[in-house]
Amino acid sequence: MDFLELAKARYSVRKFKDEPISSEHMARILEAANVAPTGCNYQPQRIYVVKSEGALAKINEASKCIFGAKTVLIFAYDKGEDWKNRLEEGVHSGVQDVSIVATHAMMEAWECGVGSCWVNFFSPTKLREIMGLPENEEVVCIMPIGYPADDAEPLANMHFTYKEIGETVKEL
Repeated sequence: MDFLELAKARYSVRKFKDEPISSEHMARILEAANVAPTGCNYQPQRIYVVKSEGALAKINEASKCIFGAKTVLIFAYDKGEDWKNRLEEGVHSGVQDVSIVATHAMMEAWECGVGSCWVNFFSPTKLREIMGLPENEEVVCIMPIGYPADDAEPLANMHFTYKEIGETVKEL
């Protein structure tokens, strides 16, 4: 499948099969994330692979949006390792870096037949605390992943509606 076909086919999966992701597929997903570009290639990302029932229950305390997935990826970055823009105080690459990394993982997952859903509906501070993550790490998103259930389908009002390119792309 070419990339544009892949991008158009992928949707946020909110219902998963009760089967673990194969080690081969998980390795490919994590490798795609690992080769993602980051600011100056500093690679500040931290990816936590959450599979145990106890850890998944903790994530459910912070967000009800894991949709029964048996695996959830937590994407964070080390605030001391991301690129800092010396031209303007407070501008750094951590959120962008992790967003690129998570997108690489999400797209490779789809290529492997593994669905995912990018979730921001949680308190990053609460999640970091209940999961025992280091203070110097900022959580950007969580991503439930797994094989889509046979009756999983995209939400029509979210997946198939796009603005015209002219509304989002401007020439200067």
